[in-house]
Amino acid sequence: MTKADDQVAAVDDAPADPYVLDAQIGYLLRLANQRHALIFQEHAILDLTPTQFSAMVRLLDEGECSQNELGRRTAMDVATIKGVVDRLRAKGLVNLKPDPKDKRRTTISPAGPEAELRDRLHGMGRTITEQTLAPLTRSERATLLRLLSRLT
Repeated sequence: MTKADDQVAAVDDAPADPYVLDAQIGYLLRLANQRHALIFQEHAILDLTPTQFSAMVRLLDEGECSQNELGRRTAMDVATIKGVVDRLRAKGLVNLKPDPKDKRRTTISPAGPEAELRDRLHGMGRTITEQTLAPLTRSERATLLRLLSRLT
């Protein structure tokens, strides 16, 4: 064995750090998400859930699309986006119509005055983000968001 092999073996044989739940990424992300969810509920307008909010913002920002495309835009699977669209339609927030290019597909578009709704939802989102990140400095916020983006 070479000296390098001995060093690798020594690292492999070293006792692992003790497992501490409070230091695990999944646990910490869940706690942060619970905090964020409570803040979201306090500021949600139109009785929107986080997934409904995401779908509406994407529609308002990027325009009419198919249900499948909206699912891709919001990182939701087919079953989830269908339920989200059904609930948004029941709330009168989206319109569905046959796609003129493909009669098998339906397109989704925002209902009502888009600019006003976009402004309201963007304001809501900014407030929620600000309160969620309030314990962090401006620099820490930027670092956290940058690092989370790398994980997704």
